[in-house]
Amino acid sequence: MSAEITLFVNPAAGRGRGAHAAQPAAAALRAAGFHVRTVVGTDAADALARLRTAVRGGTGAVVAVGGDGVVSLALQALAGTLVPLGVVAVGTGNDFARSLGLPVCEPALAGRLAAEALKESRFREIDLGRAAGTWFGTVLCSGFDSRVNDRGNRMRLPAGRFKYDLAMLAELAAFRPFPYRITLDGGHALETEATLVAVGNGPSYGGGMRICADAAPDDGLFDVVVVGDCSRTTLLTVFPRVYRGTHLGHPAVTVHRAARVTLESPGLTAWADGEPVAPLPVTAECVPGAVRVLA
Repeated sequence: MSAEITLFVNPAAGRGRGAHAAQPAAAALRAAGFHVRTVVGTDAADALARLRTAVRGGTGAVVAVGGDGVVSLALQALAGTLVPLGVVAVGTGNDFARSLGLPVCEPALAGRLAAEALKESRFREIDLGRAAGTWFGTVLCSGFDSRVNDRGNRMRLPAGRFKYDLAMLAELAAFRPFPYRITLDGGHALETEATLVAVGNGPSYGGGMRICADAAPDDGLFDVVVVGDCSRTTLLTVFPRVYRGTHLGHPAVTVHRAARVTLESPGLTAWADGEPVAPLPVTAECVPGAVRVLA
């Protein structure tokens, strides 16, 4: 393994925590004897291009410093390679790190653990999802939650997470179930009215919302959670239970397991790892052992 490690940093993650977190992470790697090269792009496309150049150049590992957004970019460069990924999770969501039991908002500890894993060649091979040419590590969603994301991204004010709270209220006011056609592993298509459909490679999204609570990132299958046709009142009752994962026992919720899922519904966009992927229809495929993670 090359002694040069690439520190892939989103300095704006976690309202500026990314810039500060890079320092103890780099210090831990240098103390373990590694040479650290930092990659920071002017925007997402530039950052990904720089990271891909580092991977092609033979970097020994990539340590992503930030939230799920910077991890998602790293996955686009690392999927299908033998270059391992370390995570220093300091964003607002950090669902990828949570799903693997990695430290959250503890950059010095996360840096030390990544350095130790590198020294000991300790990796965990995990699955990734792929949809419309995009790799994802946590959850691909569509329906009510993706409409909230769509609306929130169109809003210029207010800033921060509050705009998504307002977007949720606006979507609740206009709430209606969506007609879905769901095809699992190329079999018979399920046609149903649903509030949302989540395709989970990992258990959570949105900063700890355990929408696919039983999903495991190394079993070769997605957990496909369908929240059926329900009223606003039922949705408001069920939604808080998502943080504990207890919503899976509600009569309006069904869970399927599949390696390949096609979602069709007019006017909806699929989001994965907190980023827009493509308008539906979208096919997601679970790719076993697609990336190595330092753990």
